Amino acid sequence: MKSRRAALVPLVVGLIAALPDVASAQDLEPRAYSAAPIGTNFIVAGWGHSTGDVLVDTGAPVQDVSASTNFATLGSGTTFSLFGRTALLLAAFPYAWSAVSGRVGETSGSVSRSGLADPRIKLSVNFLGGRALKRSEFAGAERKTIVGASLTVAPPLGQYDPAKLINLGANRWSFRPEAGVSHPINKWTLDGYAGVWLFTTNDAYYTGSSVRTQDPIVAIQGHTSYTFKPRLWIAFDATWYSGGTAAVDGTQQGSPQRNTRIGSTLSLPLTKKQSVKVSVTKGATTRAGADFTTVGGVWQFSWFN
Repeated sequence: MKSRRAALVPLVVGLIAALPDVASAQDLEPRAYSAAPIGTNFIVAGWGHSTGDVLVDTGAPVQDVSASTNFATLGSGTTFSLFGRTALLLAAFPYAWSAVSGRVGETSGSVSRSGLADPRIKLSVNFLGGRALKRSEFAGAERKTIVGASLTVAPPLGQYDPAKLINLGANRWSFRPEAGVSHPINKWTLDGYAGVWLFTTNDAYYTGSSVRTQDPIVAIQGHTSYTFKPRLWIAFDATWYSGGTAAVDGTQQGSPQRNTRIGSTLSLPLTKKQSVKVSVTKGATTRAGADFTTVGGVWQFSWFN
């Protein structure tokens, strides 16, 4: 029997990009559906830096965009039993500092923003292969293929001013239902997820009297990771997403997103209860607003009930 002790990995909140339209689709979260014992609790603190052609709003008439953004994230989560299956509930709250330059028509300019971005709340459940196990049961259990599902919610709590084109919050609710599979092969783990971002209406769009809608964004991602020893692993990540055409007062604005991003993630144990995850992602093929690079790190402290 193969022990799951080697498969136990940190449950880490992925870094959240501070810019609303880009953040929706470019998430790369290796091992999001990995097995863990119930009663695992954790807090995380993360930092990230993005530079490049970041399209803040696919409906905004801004061209030649260049942005530099730093963002800090605080989050926490816990695993528990939900009808006998392993479930994970987590929340993350980002704060961003961003400097953006671009052109509106013939006029060029630059702005800076700092404040809260929209938070994320995520509930995931492992169905196939995800039987809820206590810590004592988990240590010797056999690693199995896991099939799970999740729902991510982004409430409109970020900084938003309808009189400004560039904002850190989106002033609308966003939802992402997703299905995922995680398959172990000795020390390797293969992950694949498919989901769709759905958006409510922003009825206070620039300059406050316009209505902005956005089509869904379909996103798929895949990860290949290798575990050197418990909590020490490296992953190679990729995502593709398409859609998200915006309309203002019923008139289409801009073009749909259809982009591919790639990256890598490294998890390093510090102590029995602490670990660090570092990651880098970059646009591989871009059509609209994804030609940027993000580098980030997350510190995690975990304990058991």
